[in-house]
Amino acid sequence: MSTPIRVLLAKVGLDGHDRGVKVVARTLRDAGMDVIYSGLHRTPEEVVNTAIQEDVDVLGVSLLSGVQMTVFPKIFRLLDERGASDIIVVAGGVMPDDDVAAIKQMGVREVLLQDTPPQVIVDTLHRLVEQRGPR
Repeated sequence: MSTPIRVLLAKVGLDGHDRGVKVVARTLRDAGMDVIYSGLHRTPEEVVNTAIQEDVDVLGVSLLSGVQMTVFPKIFRLLDERGASDIIVVAGGVMPDDDVAAIKQMGVREVLLQDTPPQVIVDTLHRLVEQRGPR
């Protein structure tokens, strides 16, 4: 039996909407993943520290507040400084297409927007962890 995929789902910034991320957390848990939810209003520093402490495979950042262009550069800088750039970063929520392309350029592996079917999210995380291979 293989080790379950460990996922941290995080809400960064002032965004106070968490229904979607809670649905994703339940979906991933029901698919056999270990899921940690950060709660609302986290800073990039808190999210990266938690991801490292919890030894996660995937950091999923859920955003609705339009802060993706400032949040992701900070997250990637902190992961790099802490030697944790092997953590897969994915984004979810609502954002313009131009921002999706830009954050993928920064290193976000996948952007799973609000209309992504739950099974696609599960399959995507399995694929990304398999592609990365053992840590």
